[in-house]
Amino acid sequence: MRIFVAGATGYVGSAIVSELLQAGHEVVGLARSDASAATLARAGIAVHRGDLGDLDSLRAGAAKADGVVFAANQHISETTDSAARARVELNAVEAIGSELEQTGKPFVVTSGVIGRTPGQVLTEETPAVPNAVTGLRLPVETYVLALGGRGVRSSSVRLAPTVHGRGDARGFVSMLIGIARAKGVSAFVGEGANRWSSVHRRDAAVLFRLAVESAPPGTPVHAVAEEGVRFRDIAESIGRRLKLPAVSLTAEEASGHFGLLAPLVSLDNPTSSALTRERFGWVPAHPGLIADIEDGHYFKDTA
Repeated sequence: MRIFVAGATGYVGSAIVSELLQAGHEVVGLARSDASAATLARAGIAVHRGDLGDLDSLRAGAAKADGVVFAANQHISETTDSAARARVELNAVEAIGSELEQTGKPFVVTSGVIGRTPGQVLTEETPAVPNAVTGLRLPVETYVLALGGRGVRSSSVRLAPTVHGRGDARGFVSMLIGIARAKGVSAFVGEGANRWSSVHRRDAAVLFRLAVESAPPGTPVHAVAEEGVRFRDIAESIGRRLKLPAVSLTAEEASGHFGLLAPLVSLDNPTSSALTRERFGWVPAHPGLIADIEDGHYFKDTA
């Protein structure tokens, strides 16, 4: 298939592109800048110029493709207003969706699992409930999944909060390493028993490819290899690599220590991917989160 990919040069998007190419698909990547276009061209990927605000360009890219993967985010340099960025992304997927209606083509959008059902195991069948964490981006997933009733083979790949692997310079693990370096301790909240689900970037990319190839219309897909890794284990692993103590903080102390991450570091977010594995035969094959941290590449990349 000829797959139009928005976000083709990103951390997750570039892995998706590599996986699609290895499986024999042709990829056309959306490029918002000369630098992005050059990156795609060097990789032998066809370039489609445009950005998330250029709806005509998005419709044109979708019309010429056999399927679409939307793994893009409105760049924070455009605006720091998260609600405005969410509106741009919703407008973008609506433009693509309008072009794909009644074609039977696949449309795979990127979403997340974090914060959907705090303290309870989230499954693919758990109803989506907007809250402070999910509210802004949930309409994108809701719209795309609803396209399954309008002749689009739509799916939403919900990524674990920790999509880890080489090249992860801006994810949660890198942020936690940066905070530990700056504060001189690797911290967790209370007993640190709260859980974060995780997935290796390359395992997630396989699942995007499987969704493009075979996801039924309106299918939620969980890119989760580990249902829940204790936050304390993450903090202790980072502490070992940095030779810093792992310490417990109170909820009040966490706000000053973790800054913008404070609402998330104590979140208990276990997530199942049992139905996804059964539907697609997906078997994660790459290292788990703690093994990936212990490998050491994060500390070279973020030094």
